[in-house]
Amino acid sequence: MSRYTGPSWKLSRRLGVSLSGTGKELAKRPYAPGQHGPNQRKKLSEYALQLQEKQKLRHMYGVNERQFVRMFETAGKMDGIHGENFMILLESRLDNLVYRMGLARTRRAARQLVNHGHILVDGGRVDIPSYRVKPGQSISLRERSKNLSAVKESLEVNDFTPAFVTLDEEKLEGTYSRFPERSELPAEITEALIVEWYSR
Repeated sequence: MSRYTGPSWKLSRRLGVSLSGTGKELAKRPYAPGQHGPNQRKKLSEYALQLQEKQKLRHMYGVNERQFVRMFETAGKMDGIHGENFMILLESRLDNLVYRMGLARTRRAARQLVNHGHILVDGGRVDIPSYRVKPGQSISLRERSKNLSAVKESLEVNDFTPAFVTLDEEKLEGTYSRFPERSELPAEITEALIVEWYSR
């Protein structure tokens, strides 16, 4: 199954969570899209809840199904809690860390920055959004990319940088200092439901 490229606001309303991280999608119309969206009161089955949770997380990070399953299997081979390990692997993606540092306003914009070759990891250019960054590695912008208007606008509106990343706004260089803790990961996700979904 290929990556979703349709309207992200409609998908956010369908899943009931802001996929962009801005919250704008749900501010005006906090109900499902479509003619019957505001009046839907149907109780979801256990199967539907598990599927919805999986889709929430998958679309939040912009990962296709095959990559998602492969990462889930990798997380199962690591020490610790399967669901938390899975979310840590998703957070360790290069496009996500560019977004977390505030160099892009959304994960989609961060993905584009990486794809277009604007991002360096430990001084070497990396144009693969799914590249897994290890703690201690540095992430920076290419010299010729430091004047991008999109990056400047993003840094102006960014008011929060999580504790597991650092950013020097003058040099436009940051570090993935450590793996995130569960309390620093998206609170609206119940990862246990995702583990149940793939354990069926």
